[in-house]
Amino acid sequence: MKKDSIPLWTRNFRLVTLATALGAAGGIAGGFALSFLVFDETGSTLASALIVAIQFVPSIFVPFLVAPVMDRLPRKAFLVGGDVCNGILYAGMGIWLVFFDFSYVGYLGLSVLLACLGSVDSLAYTSIYPELIPAGAEQKGYAVSSMLYPILKVVMAPLAAVLLDALGVPLLLLFQGGLSLAAALTESFIRVDESQRAPGERYTVSMWRADVGEGLAYLRKERGVRGIYEYMSVTNGLASGYAPILVAFFRTMPGMTAAMYALFSVAEFAGRTVGSAVQYKLDVPKKRQFGFVFLVYQTYELMDMLLLWVPYPFMLANRAVCGFLGNNSAILREAAVQRYIPERLRARVNALFDTMLTAACSICALAVGALGEVLDYRLCVTLCGAAAMLSCWLLIWGRRADVRKVYEADEADAAQSSCA
Repeated sequence: MKKDSIPLWTRNFRLVTLATALGAAGGIAGGFALSFLVFDETGSTLASALIVAIQFVPSIFVPFLVAPVMDRLPRKAFLVGGDVCNGILYAGMGIWLVFFDFSYVGYLGLSVLLACLGSVDSLAYTSIYPELIPAGAEQKGYAVSSMLYPILKVVMAPLAAVLLDALGVPLLLLFQGGLSLAAALTESFIRVDESQRAPGERYTVSMWRADVGEGLAYLRKERGVRGIYEYMSVTNGLASGYAPILVAFFRTMPGMTAAMYALFSVAEFAGRTVGSAVQYKLDVPKKRQFGFVFLVYQTYELMDMLLLWVPYPFMLANRAVCGFLGNNSAILREAAVQRYIPERLRARVNALFDTMLTAACSICALAVGALGEVLDYRLCVTLCGAAAMLSCWLLIWGRRADVRKVYEADEADAAQSSCA
């Protein structure tokens, strides 16, 4: 059967896409409201920054702790339960603000709890999503998911600003809570056979250790998956590290403004949207995927190296091209890796990647920030691009036989890797 004739929009895929849209729309609106709430109530940028920073902490350890349990139990329950808890907490926060004053310490604690729930919900979604895409339609499925959030971001951000002025923060939080509960209700209608995940014997600490060890052993054995994950951690970490450098550049360079920097996100959004649309329509044969993504990685890192050395119109074109290429490679990578990882290990392996990614972003943010104190901002970004390109040659090209195997694998190969 040709891939174009494989039906993507099955009942399960329609439901998970609708639930994702509802949850993301609520999250964007609620996040927008809360970012203003904290500053309005405290008048402190440090207080606002602390809220943002503390939300990254659960991403380091929560997926790692929960993933072994998630690999043994039905993941749909985690998905639905996470959105129910989110909906209740946000709605409860809105009701609190109607009757009581804002409490910074209380909100700080609630932010940690919400970040923990978000980590669990994200891990459940990543692990169950491949089961809801018809076999053979993975590339199109991930093209849809990658297109969803950027479009909602463009639509919901200005709408949230209007609603914030018209309704106020409490009602906007109630709105987010309602959307999260609607997402949970939608997810509850998903039909997926997880009978083999019915809980059997009592889960113990020794079993948890054994499950974590099995996930680590899989990553040690699978050099291709490990190479992809290590490279993605390095390149994403460096990108997050030089983000403040870009802000400083546009603040200090004559002729540059904050508005010009803001247009970067518009250009990148346009590129990503077009990239997702292309991936939805165009099927890249498995035999060509490795060569394509390696070329994209090299081009992306080269564009980063040149970013701040070219006139501003070319900077915008640079970000649009990177958005287009980056989304194309991300869709192919996600579809290939999630197809390749054995289903029974998926939560654990994805959790380990989340931990690697968060750790890399934290380390690189500090390292690149320190570098910006002593070097020209343009040179800092160029060095970040060069370091990412070097890691690509070492981790992707240096392990090309193993990485190519991940991109070219079919379901039978994945099943064999889980038994080896």
